[in-house]
Amino acid sequence: MTETLDMSVAFRATMGRLATGVSVITTRTASAPVGMTASAVSALSLDPLQLLVCIGNHLFTRTAIAEHGRFAVNVLGEDCEHLARTFSAPVPDRFAGVAVDEDHGVPVLRDAIATVVCDVSQALPGGDHTIFVGDVRHFEHRTQARPLLYFAGGFGVLSPQSGL
Repeated sequence: MTETLDMSVAFRATMGRLATGVSVITTRTASAPVGMTASAVSALSLDPLQLLVCIGNHLFTRTAIAEHGRFAVNVLGEDCEHLARTFSAPVPDRFAGVAVDEDHGVPVLRDAIATVVCDVSQALPGGDHTIFVGDVRHFEHRTQARPLLYFAGGFGVLSPQSGL
């Protein structure tokens, strides 16, 4: 068991060297919006338009996505670290004071620099996570926005010299 734990910690540290964008995955239950911060998001296909998100099996967001059948990926910009922290914290209402639109059946964060709304196409096992493949139903983005990044356990932004 200790060897497995040591390997998990070392693997997590190694994968932490992969800089990723930061997103908030949102969905809803019958009575409330649900969301969490995530970095395991990827475009999957252009024909059909699909993306995937990987959600820990122990998380309530995973259950809510499976039951609701729709989710949104809200890509955070460099000025949204507070949202990344809020949606990763154990707080009673992560949506308190957060501006959202619900035109597409799930909460979409107004401050996101890009959003993609998907219907669940498949839910695949992925070890201690579920891989949700989403059929894209709606998407939009801001052209002059810069992303929030996650690297080695911390948040960062692209430098102005990067040209992005």
